[in-house]
Parts: sequence; C-alpha cells; structure tokens
Amino acid sequence: MTTTFPDISISTERLVLRPFDEDDAPSLAEMMNDEQVMAWTDVPQPFTADSAGTWVTEYAAAERTEGRGLALAVTEFLTQRLVGIIQLTKTNWHVRSAELSYVIAPWARGEGYASEASLATAQWLFGDQKFERIELRTAADNTASQQVAQKIGCISEGVLRNACIARTRTEEGWVEIRTDFIVWSLLPEDLEGVSEELADTGGFTSFSNWN
Repeated sequence: MTTTFPDISISTERLVLRPFDEDDAPSLAEMMNDEQVMAWTDVPQPFTADSAGTWVTEYAAAERTEGRGLALAVTEFLTQRLVGIIQLTKTNWHVRSAELSYVIAPWARGEGYASEASLATAQWLFGDQKFERIELRTAADNTASQQVAQKIGCISEGVLRNACIARTRTEEGWVEIRTDFIVWSLLPEDLEGVSEELADTGGFTSFSNWN
C-alpha cells in the first residue's frame, strides 16, 4: 500500500501548487510573521529567515518522504509569486484521510486563493490518490476561514471545546487564549457541483482576513 504522497504540482486557472524550494524562504518568513498568521496558527514567533530555511529544506520535505503529509507552496501562475501554503497533515493511509490547512500571505488576500487552492487539492486527493475523507479544523472566532470551508463544500461536524490555542495582542504583547475548534469534513460526494457553483457566482469569492 502506498504510504507517501508523490512529488507533484497541481495547477488551477490562476495558481500553481508545487513543492517548496530554498528561494521561497524569504517570502515564507515574511508571510509567517503577519499578525493574522500569528493570531490563528501555532507558528513560532518571530519566524526568522533561518526558521524559514529549515522549514523549507527539512520539514516540508520530511513530511512527504516520511508519509505524514504534504506541504505545497501556493504560487500565482502569471507572476510565480508565493501567495500561500497548503498542507495535508495527520494522514491515515489505511482510512485514506488527512487534515487540510492553509495560510494566505497578506499581500494576496482578497483574491479567493484560499478556496481555489483548497478545492484543487481536494479534487486531486479524492481523484488521483483515492482518499475518502478530508478534515479541517477552524478556530471558533476565525469566521473567514470557516467561510472558506463552507465555500468548498465542507460539512460542519461539531465543536471540540477548549481544544484550540490562539493568540491575541495586548498592551503587554502577544498572549495565548483558549478557544474551541470547529471540525469540518469533506467527502468525495461533497464536491459534486462545487466547481460549477463557484463558476455560476463569478469565480472564487474572496475572504480578506482568513488564514
């Protein structure tokens, strides 16, 4: 049984999702130090240039080769600019399931790249890789990220109470706060009609603050 993802690229109308390379490190560091990313992820702060280099050359590659998941750089097709990250983690090869997460750079928000990249990844995972379930977890107050999940057809399954650590800025600096996780799932049949619906509404709706 296959227990690693292939070294692949996924293309959409506007994006290319590809493996990370060393040239991505400076843009990755800038993106991960954004306040929205700091608030809604557990990325160590500050996220230095050295941290970005290690993430690209060691972590991202190991996630795939060791069978845990897949990390893809989301880039614009026309400019080749890094605009985000798509990750598959907590992969269960027997159940054929994985958890999907995403980050969009502050300079690329408002373009609908979140839903476009997530939908393309889901279509590839269900079609090419024959997976049966994708799970997403969004912080209870991260409404924009929840809108992305809804847009690509995810179904809300419930709440994991007090299971999420987020961060907020105070006069003394950043502090951790505890909140709930909303759990979403996406199955192959949930994708039926999603692409057509997005096309009917004029493309991928933008969510300016999501991460």
